[in-house]
Amino acid sequence: MVDRACRAIEVAEGAGIPAVLVRRETFGAGFDRLAYTHALLDALAPHEVSLVAMAGFGTVLDKPLFDAYPAGVLNTHPALLPAFPGWHAVEDALAAGVKVTGCTVHVATIEVDAGPILAQEAVPVLAGDTVASLHERIKDVERRLYPETIRELIGR
Repeated sequence: MVDRACRAIEVAEGAGIPAVLVRRETFGAGFDRLAYTHALLDALAPHEVSLVAMAGFGTVLDKPLFDAYPAGVLNTHPALLPAFPGWHAVEDALAAGVKVTGCTVHVATIEVDAGPILAQEAVPVLAGDTVASLHERIKDVERRLYPETIRELIGR
């Protein structure tokens, strides 16, 4: 499930996994979060989903998703939560001058970036790092840590 056209569709289809685009039409003040959440739930329903793993999903979802999957919505975050929650975590870490940040895999809840932490890994902040360079190193960790954590959860 993706909210915009992206490479994830090709990756999923290449692995024989159904990929569904539920396009988010607006990112402005008129966005109806509740209606969009229901559209996602409608798209997930035919697939008998038991675990939702969000990655790069830039939309905060509403309560019905968490009601439908009370222990089964996962997310990643580009910082060591609870430090630097929110959309600008990498920028915030650089602005704070920390020497270490990282990646967190957590259970997503209605409260953004506040769910139980399942896994974390540190990433050093290097002299001369930019938001882009640091974020790319964090994503390298995320690309390994997230699937490992999911496999552990589902017992594979």
